[in-house]
Amino acid sequence: VQLQASGGGLVQAGGSLRLSCAASGRIFGRYSMGWFRQAPGKEREFVASISWTGGKTSYADSVVGRFTISGDNAKSTIFLQMNSLRPEDTAAYYCAAAPPGYDATALTFYNYWGQGTQVTVSS
Repeated sequence: VQLQASGGGLVQAGGSLRLSCAASGRIFGRYSMGWFRQAPGKEREFVASISWTGGKTSYADSVVGRFTISGDNAKSTIFLQMNSLRPEDTAAYYCAAAPPGYDATALTFYNYWGQGTQVTVSS
């Protein structure tokens, strides 16, 4: 299983970015997929997740109304559309996959991780 994240960059506050995570292996459409982020000196934190069972999505309170997670089955890819970005959103963003049936907001259940993609929001 491989997860390849991309789409990070430098953007001004109020701007938008779209992150992508391409998944290989037989997990897409079965495993929950999530985005986490880690700022320097801070712990990795949950951002958003999507569970294919029932199509449930979850978001951290800090990104509700600004970020949207979605998936493209044909491309085995999930996306994180980030709007109204703030300097506090600056972090390395990681995509990950967790087996179905577990709490998709909990980092501990994710056993496949992609490399990080850096998002920097300037004020």
